[in-house]
Amino acid sequence: MDARLWPLLAVLVWPAVARAFEVTHRLASGRRVTVIEIHLPQEQLQLFWKDDKQQPFKSFAAINRSLAASGRQLACGMNAGMFHSDLSPVGLCIINRKEFTPLNLKNGTGNFYLKPNGVLLLTTNGAQVLSSSRYPQVRGPVEFATQSGPLLLEQGRTHPAFRADSTSRYTRNGAGLANSDALFLAITEEPITLYEFALFFREVLRCTDALYLDGAISSVHLPAEGRSDTHSDLGPILGIVTKRP
Repeated sequence: MDARLWPLLAVLVWPAVARAFEVTHRLASGRRVTVIEIHLPQEQLQLFWKDDKQQPFKSFAAINRSLAASGRQLACGMNAGMFHSDLSPVGLCIINRKEFTPLNLKNGTGNFYLKPNGVLLLTTNGAQVLSSSRYPQVRGPVEFATQSGPLLLEQGRTHPAFRADSTSRYTRNGAGLANSDALFLAITEEPITLYEFALFFREVLRCTDALYLDGAISSVHLPAEGRSDTHSDLGPILGIVTKRP
């Protein structure tokens, strides 16, 4: 796509598979970002990790093969949290109300451990992005949860470790909430700093809370746009499931 078209695409919206989520192309500090806006009451948003044989899916294609048996498909998807070399989640992972890995409050090095880190979760009352230390206060059944870090935004405030003069730019992806029913998944098409990414969620997407999901392996599945990234095996994956046409 011609980069000169990106400022125009920032105001264009493509309904994806005639469902209640939208794909837009925006700019963050002059750098291209692809955004999936998900309207949660209308969508079947799911977290994936292992298949029926208890093996990591690793890819969007593998999830699609699994869904095909029941006449369904992955309408969109994105990697959803940091993982170890065996593709197991570094932190909390709950799928269909079952906890596979526990909340990780340990100290360590790397982005995951840059406190505060956070949890993206879905309950019957909607979605939440909150600091990992606050997760034990969540009440009611959790449909799914994935832990990552750092938090990009917490109640409108950028992470205290972020600096406006940072030069550490990488491809990145994250999730943000404007309210409990409006979830944004964003992936940068060009390298960006964590500070710039946080401001994008706050100033452009109007999110109050946002979570960094990952960097170098950031991947998105958008069949309506002819895109399904395959440059890395993946651990947890978020996706919207629809019926096959």
